[in-house]
Amino acid sequence: MAAALGVNADAQAPTRDEQEVLDHIRLDEIIALTERLVNAGGENPGGTELATAAVLEAEATRLGFEVDIQPVAPDRPNILLTLLPPDSKSALGPGLMFLGHSDVVPAGPGWSRPPFEAVVADGRLYGRGSTDMKGGLAAVVGAMDALKRSGVVLSGPVTLVCTVDEEDLGLGIRALTSGGLPHSYLGCVVAEPTDMETVIACRGDSYIELEITGKPAHSGRPADGRNAISAAARICELIRADHDALQQDQDPLLGSGTWNVGRIEGGEGTSMVAPSCHMSVDRRLMPDDDPEDILASLLRSIGEAGIDTDGISVDAELTMQMPGFRTPEHHPLVSAAVNSVLAAGGETRISGWTAACDGGFIVRDYGIPAIVLGPGGLNDQAHQIDESVGLAELTTAARTFALLCLRFLRHTVNDMPDSKNSLLEGERP
Repeated sequence: MAAALGVNADAQAPTRDEQEVLDHIRLDEIIALTERLVNAGGENPGGTELATAAVLEAEATRLGFEVDIQPVAPDRPNILLTLLPPDSKSALGPGLMFLGHSDVVPAGPGWSRPPFEAVVADGRLYGRGSTDMKGGLAAVVGAMDALKRSGVVLSGPVTLVCTVDEEDLGLGIRALTSGGLPHSYLGCVVAEPTDMETVIACRGDSYIELEITGKPAHSGRPADGRNAISAAARICELIRADHDALQQDQDPLLGSGTWNVGRIEGGEGTSMVAPSCHMSVDRRLMPDDDPEDILASLLRSIGEAGIDTDGISVDAELTMQMPGFRTPEHHPLVSAAVNSVLAAGGETRISGWTAACDGGFIVRDYGIPAIVLGPGGLNDQAHQIDESVGLAELTTAARTFALLCLRFLRHTVNDMPDSKNSLLEGERP
């Protein structure tokens, strides 16, 4: 995370009706679901998310949610769980979406316990994906279950969207945005680990693959060839210079865009002029950045520097784009989230995320405002050896998500003068 803003919010304690909903939250079931989700694995790359989706489908069926399975690739389905108002035949207003993903990064070596055999110890649940982000998924399901069993009547649906392939190329979110959403939504909460900070701005990301082609020759006569590795080194310098220039303009929440050359491969042997070289480059995006424009600018710089001349050619491709987003600090979704965390007994602040997430697609493609808010630590737990999430964090998250549904949808209903929906049985705006 980058910098944070102070929170100016009065923590309204849960009302009697809200407390009745919170009393239906069952931590033991949230823990058990988190354990099953962790044990289902879903390493990416290296496996599939099918087992994780099956766990969610079984739980949603048991709890009486609407389930929608969307195939994305073999054994890689998106799954959408929706809680509809009890009388869904009446006018259904827009609802609230929670967004998560079913894949996890590979466990890797060095664990002190099996990474896909979840265990609870010392107030924490250990296992790969416990923080990123099986715990967040379970907390959302626990909140939806409490809302359903309490009999509360919301103005619109509550949907948990769980996509595949978030940790790699984003196949799941792309399939979702091309296929459409089952309902309309006034806001999106990405339940990624934020230590329950309310993240209102998020950088995006893009991958650029560069293929540099030269001409082979004997190393004793290098002038007879055209060295692709030498050309790649000059491109690295252009990238480094642009990275340094970007650092001169820092956003208070997000910092700046960044470049990183993550991988470079080339050449045929020590005694040969390298005929080819491949570069894999990561370009982190500010919310208003267009990766197509960034790639075009890089290629112009390469041409202006004379790198792709005299026998050297450079081909480039954008292989991944993940947009960033920014939601205004005073948006009702942000206010409702901050107050919900505080009322749930947690602590929060408004902050920005220098990482990237699927929420940018929801903002860009649907115009739905988004925040990131969830249990677990991005920097100290996600993608780490012996990853874990605190049981207290799961409780706070589930309580927060339930209150957020109540307060955000209540606020929206009261702001719609023609609405005949109500939040609770017997109440009218």
